[in-house]
Amino acid sequence: MSEQPKHRGMTRIRNYFLTGFVVTAPLAITAYIAWSFIGWVDSWVKPYIPARYNPDNYLPFAVPGFGLIVAVVLITLIGFLTANFIGRTIVSYGEYLLDRMPLVRSIYRALKQIFETVLSNKSEVFKKVGLIEYPRRGAWAIVFISSERQSEVNSRIEAHAEDSIAVFLPSTPNPTTGFLMYVPRSELIELSMTVEEAAKLVISAGLVTPEYQKKTEELVRQADSRVAPPLSAAE
Repeated sequence: MSEQPKHRGMTRIRNYFLTGFVVTAPLAITAYIAWSFIGWVDSWVKPYIPARYNPDNYLPFAVPGFGLIVAVVLITLIGFLTANFIGRTIVSYGEYLLDRMPLVRSIYRALKQIFETVLSNKSEVFKKVGLIEYPRRGAWAIVFISSERQSEVNSRIEAHAEDSIAVFLPSTPNPTTGFLMYVPRSELIELSMTVEEAAKLVISAGLVTPEYQKKTEELVRQADSRVAPPLSAAE
């Protein structure tokens, strides 16, 4: 008789611990990443701040995030200056100098194109999610549809095969690494889940799945509510 209440007590304590771990672990990891990022930016920016403007020299403790604030202000100011004619002229001259450096110009062009594509509001990058059979028939992998625009690669492939599309196959648990592939459009199955939901699915190795059934029921309920009730015979 005494073993059963003891076992229940240990099970309850274990459940309490797991519940607390689920709550605190994401908060702790998020705080650690944010704090590390702030410290990393501070370590880069603070050495270049004049001593008279650095609050660390007047306080008995270091002010975390001051370097990040200065960096945000400077980046915004540079963006403001670049938007006018003089700023564009300076940037164009700087890019002209970089184009004369064989190795540096390739790195700069690649990085600039990546940032412009990712940060552009008109970008079509990763707006849809799909499935392809990979790495073999019968095994399916989640992919992000990179671009549906026509390119030289598509034209070359279509000369030998059917219509193709560029997709990015992310790896688990780091979706920022993976493979860029061009696959036949007919072999791609588009999904209704968002890119954020697919990223969570990839990062969690399938443990965090979108609430597809719940969303489907909600959509059906909304569709039924829009349908007007039929007229009765008396009417």
